Amino acid sequence: MADLKDMLGEGAGPVALGAGAIILAPTLFPLAGRILRPVAKGAIKTGMWLYRETFAVIAESASDLVAEARSELEAESQHAADPKKARKAAAT
Repeated sequence: MADLKDMLGEGAGPVALGAGAIILAPTLFPLAGRILRPVAKGAIKTGMWLYRETFAVIAESASDLVAEARSELEAESQHAADPKKARKAAAT
């Protein structure tokens, strides 16, 4: 009795794999989708959380820098307006 390899020759393995993939694809793709969907959603949520936390730290640092620069500018403008205070502050 002739087997599949004898009927199809040396290319029987890849042909059989291809035929099996075509037959099983409608069953395997939804199954893989149901398994991989939570994994992909978790990865996306983790990325969004990291993005949000990173920008929260950057915004906090930036607001601290802005507040510090603003207070320095106010101090400089007060010293420029009153030269006597500026000399006293420089001497101290």
